[in-house]
Amino acid sequence: MTTIVASDLDRTLIYSAGALGLTMPDDQAPRLLCVEVYQRSPLSYLTERAADLLGQLAGAVTLVPATTRTREQYRRVHLPGGVPPYAICANGGHLLVDGRTDYDWRAEVQRRLTDSCAELAEVRAHLTAVADPAWLLRNRVAEDLFAYLVVDRARLPRGWLTDLTGWADQRGWTVSLQGRKVYAVPRPLTKSAALAEVVRRTGATEVLAAGDSLLDTDLLLAADAGWRPGHGELAESGWSAPGVTALDEVGVLAGQEIVRRMLARVTSRDAEPAPPRPNPQPAAR
Repeated sequence: MTTIVASDLDRTLIYSAGALGLTMPDDQAPRLLCVEVYQRSPLSYLTERAADLLGQLAGAVTLVPATTRTREQYRRVHLPGGVPPYAICANGGHLLVDGRTDYDWRAEVQRRLTDSCAELAEVRAHLTAVADPAWLLRNRVAEDLFAYLVVDRARLPRGWLTDLTGWADQRGWTVSLQGRKVYAVPRPLTKSAALAEVVRRTGATEVLAAGDSLLDTDLLLAADAGWRPGHGELAESGWSAPGVTALDEVGVLAGQEIVRRMLARVTSRDAEPAPPRPNPQPAAR
């Protein structure tokens, strides 16, 4: 059996200091390994135990980081096991092969976006119009593919996110609130679409996945087995699906538990052959 492990990064595998979620006494806290430095300061971590397990996992399967990060942001992260053979960036907009951009995939993504949803310029203009400087911190475009706002979450008006979600849905876009970021992403731009391309190229017969946000649901649904932590957008909404395990653990210990369970499944001699997966590609219009 050839297995692919596709996992979201932020708040699934790796955690900023503010997202660690450590509640135990200091002398009982796990040892941490920094895996990302930004502007000469440590930014993201996993536990040393998770790092050891992840290194073992990367040696046993094809590990595919699947992130909404841009390529530049992704390349700051140094996971155990070296450069993965495949990585999904910009929510599926870019596929990296041995760390390098696959421009054939990028052209295919652009074709799908052109055929299926409103243009980025229209969505960006709307975001700018409905954002209030009283709570807007930054307004950004990522890879000329999608837009996001960095906001003071506590000051977001009641109903604002619901209104934005409805407006975007009519134009073929998805809205997701993750921490302080409000993402507006074209519906055809998915991690699962890029994952399907990796499956096609590798001939993988089993996919395991993990994620914590609305933008990870398609990735989890495309997998034979998936895990979500006890925190994040999916946990807060109570989202569940067959084959997806909702963990009790939160913070960096959830990331450790996800990797532990993935490795246990991969190395189990009693694992049953995976059933055929449904096609994660959107239906043709």
